[in-house]
Amino acid sequence: MSDAGLPNGADVVVIGAGVTGLSAAWWLARSGLAVVVLDKGIVGWEASGRNGGGASHYQSPLFAEEQRLWPQMDDLLGYPTEYVRERIIIQRDPALLDHYRAVGRMCTAMGYPVDDLDSRQAQELVPLTDETCLGGIHLRFGGHANPQRTVQAYAWALQDLGGRVIQHCQVSTIETKGGRASAVVTPRGTIACDALVVAAGPQTEALVAPLGIKFPLAAARAEMIVTEPAPLMKIGGVDGNGLYGRQTLRGNLAFGGGPHEWIGTTPEGPPGRPTSPLTRNLARRVAEMFPRAAKLNVIRSWAGVIENTPDGRPIIDRPADPGNVTVATMSGVGFGLSPASGHAIRDLVVDGACSFTDIAKLGVARFAELEPDWRERRGWAA
Repeated sequence: MSDAGLPNGADVVVIGAGVTGLSAAWWLARSGLAVVVLDKGIVGWEASGRNGGGASHYQSPLFAEEQRLWPQMDDLLGYPTEYVRERIIIQRDPALLDHYRAVGRMCTAMGYPVDDLDSRQAQELVPLTDETCLGGIHLRFGGHANPQRTVQAYAWALQDLGGRVIQHCQVSTIETKGGRASAVVTPRGTIACDALVVAAGPQTEALVAPLGIKFPLAAARAEMIVTEPAPLMKIGGVDGNGLYGRQTLRGNLAFGGGPHEWIGTTPEGPPGRPTSPLTRNLARRVAEMFPRAAKLNVIRSWAGVIENTPDGRPIIDRPADPGNVTVATMSGVGFGLSPASGHAIRDLVVDGACSFTDIAKLGVARFAELEPDWRERRGWAA
């Protein structure tokens, strides 16, 4: 990563070296802007580097751009992401199978083909399952990538364009002048900026509150387990049984899927260590999903921290006051949408509006009347 010295200023400062902040910084650097990314830890240290790697978010306004960009990302970044096209969803529950087949019909009507699978066809494509699998759907779009490789690829590509990544450099406050963000303050110095992007995960709410931006979030652990290698499947991206994840190129099964453990935050960030009860829960469900791999040992587990909005949808917005601050959280779906979210953030910073889709529904104004105790009402308190 970039050296430890802080510059005096930049065209754009990005707070947060998760996948959303890094993608935004890379898009901004592609536009010729001097960009500095600051993070309290290291790149991709929370959920950005610890997730299922899926890239199939058909319910998002960013979906079409996500699908357009992912097949190009290795070439655009100049570094491998291990992106693989197509994905399968299998089910053991008949009601859920009907639900996902309805989703498949919706995607097909949008121009993204999906095939229904009966039990035999599902077992042929996912040989680690068995006859307990009632069937599924085969997405001929979407896919998955390696989260660790991808966040590193964004960071390296940004640096190739002259951008800076400063790790272990927590932002304490945002200075304002003339009604605009003018600088960020860190224990290692102050960096002046013409524009600011805040994509700092659970810390975003506290950072932008003094600016008058209401940005409600609740933090939770996103836990994953990894097994010993299994025989490679033809399509490694498989969801089901309440799980999301992928088979790695070595054959390991890397899966997560809640339930969330709601946690509090501190200025240093919430703890991300995994908890053994949930690890056991995940292992049981992976064994149910892949009975022919049930004897594999779990060789490691990890937990990142995800921030969740009250309605579960992302926030990508550039509020009118202050006019040079763009805020972003992807509410648990940031990895797969990162090529598109970074493009949208670049457009907001440079042009004031997203060029490729309508993201009005992702604005912060939708929470203007949110009840103060919303976390407790939803059972999301730590």
